[in-house]
Amino acid sequence: MTNTCQLRFARADYDRLHAHLFPGDHDEHGAVLLAGIAEKDGQPAFLVREIHLAKEGSDYVEGKVGYRALHPSFIHKMITRARDEKLAYLAVHNHHSDLCVGFSHIDLDSHELGYPALLQIARGMPVGALVFGQRSIQSDVWLKDGSRLSLDHARIVGQSVQMLYPSSRTSKDINDDAYERQLRMFGFDGQKRLNECHVAILGLGGIGSLVAELLARLGVGRFTLIDDDVVEVSNLSRIVGADRVDAEHAARKIDVAERVILQANPSTVVVKIADDIAKESVAKTLAATDYLFLAADSMRARLVFNAVVHQYLVPGVQLGSKVRADSEELLLDVMSANRPVRPGSGCLWCNGLIDMSSLAKEAKTEEERKEQAYGVEEPNPSVITLNAIAAAHAVNDFLLDFLELRSDAGIVQYEHFHHLSRKRMLVEPRKDETCPECSSGEGRFARGDGLNLPTLEG
Repeated sequence: MTNTCQLRFARADYDRLHAHLFPGDHDEHGAVLLAGIAEKDGQPAFLVREIHLAKEGSDYVEGKVGYRALHPSFIHKMITRARDEKLAYLAVHNHHSDLCVGFSHIDLDSHELGYPALLQIARGMPVGALVFGQRSIQSDVWLKDGSRLSLDHARIVGQSVQMLYPSSRTSKDINDDAYERQLRMFGFDGQKRLNECHVAILGLGGIGSLVAELLARLGVGRFTLIDDDVVEVSNLSRIVGADRVDAEHAARKIDVAERVILQANPSTVVVKIADDIAKESVAKTLAATDYLFLAADSMRARLVFNAVVHQYLVPGVQLGSKVRADSEELLLDVMSANRPVRPGSGCLWCNGLIDMSSLAKEAKTEEERKEQAYGVEEPNPSVITLNAIAAAHAVNDFLLDFLELRSDAGIVQYEHFHHLSRKRMLVEPRKDETCPECSSGEGRFARGDGLNLPTLEG
């Protein structure tokens, strides 16, 4: 384990906190965050679940040593809630700096005095502090073993994905002519962020294989590929890189995708998982990624994907294409879908995109499905051009939003392309405040490793 940590916010929560800390009065303000905890690449990540703004004059008062301080009764209320909910306790105040921020000597002395006692009350849950600048954050988080964690980076996940650091960082030039033309668009900093990015693709069929190649050619540095299926002759019309030899030898789809990725970028790291996403060991790998692309057909994959987005605050997108025809095979609709899914902005459950009856079918054995006539459905139509529309728009959104190349409008929208009518529809997803999957009430929102994912074992 390193001596640094990560911090993740949903966009709406970060904006609410930032407005409280920086209302324009150039004064100091306070709050307490309660956060779920996850292990990410050997580094703790704190996932902000609850924001408790300190009221001026009662919760945030004149300090006995420093300028301002949280009132002891407010601290006690918050630390006992953190203990009971199994969440980390993070006290917050602000300094009036911008791209660089740090704790004062008085801040650190107060941590030395108070945090050992808070650790005891919290019964081993992490306790600590965050100090905010206008566009910077630093941490001093105490763990039960006595170690202390400074902040590596914070990530604010909305439509865009904003990165904040304790101080500004410089990027070394990337001497690779392969990226010369795209560097003209987003520069060395953007290319470095792509190189450091870890994406997961769930399903490497018609859409997923296209997503893999596009991301590889952009220069994404790390992939996790999940698919337990093999290439068949019927796949050759739409799986990028697959050939007759692959079909004849039943090559795994993830092996074909890896081949395509490494041809585009030999330095990329590829992790392949030829297993069911519904297994806990497979689903947990998604928690350590930076962006999820769901290109699998199953409801179980949607269920797990949806849970990871909200439980671990990982941005994702669900992709698909669909062809509908009437009984006489007259085309009624030909569409492609690009549905970004973000924590705090509604989920697949809220929007009726996870079907309980289909989940029940998938949970049955092959023999049970045959006995109950579940195996009589014809495969859905699939055409590479429809898949390409969904894949290209999703990867383009990833590029613009992950690199902060466009402003965050604050509204996540599904994108539906109806090709017969040549209409592009933008749909704002519904959000049910009592949803058990994405709400911050009793739901899994920002619970991290403190809650099982909805897998076959969980």
